[in-house]
Amino acid sequence: MVRPRHCRRVDSEPVSYYFKPAGVSKASLEEVILTIDEWEALRLADFKGTYHDGAAKSMRVSRQTFGRIIEGARKKVAQALICGHALIIKGGDYEMTTRKFTCFDCKHKWELDHGTGRPETCPSCEGTNFHREQNVSENKINSGKGKKCRRQHGKQCSPV
Repeated sequence: MVRPRHCRRVDSEPVSYYFKPAGVSKASLEEVILTIDEWEALRLADFKGTYHDGAAKSMRVSRQTFGRIIEGARKKVAQALICGHALIIKGGDYEMTTRKFTCFDCKHKWELDHGTGRPETCPSCEGTNFHREQNVSENKINSGKGKKCRRQHGKQCSPV
């Protein structure tokens, strides 16, 4: 029996979730799926330049696991670029590190770490008329899971 995968911590979400070659219709493209945790590994290692040890701690995985995640992510991005496939960012085993709130009264926005409980009042105006912002990935991709750790696996594209 395979050991269950641990959730990876993700600090932020992608700005865009779909990338495709210009001038090619979406219907005629093959798609490569990059999971949110793979995207986070790319963000930490390649964009921010974080060493693998630090990035692994940030994602709460071992250094070896981080190496496997980043290797798979780089392979998928290379496949999309070289073969002219569309790249979709969705799914994976991850949990967000923070929760975002917005006050209806004063429009103040703030973040809290997961596991700290719901705030009683807005830190700016001390009002109680506020709401938690829904993460884009929770809303569009992983809706209805009802779990702390979002588990959704997309189909894997085989290398061409």
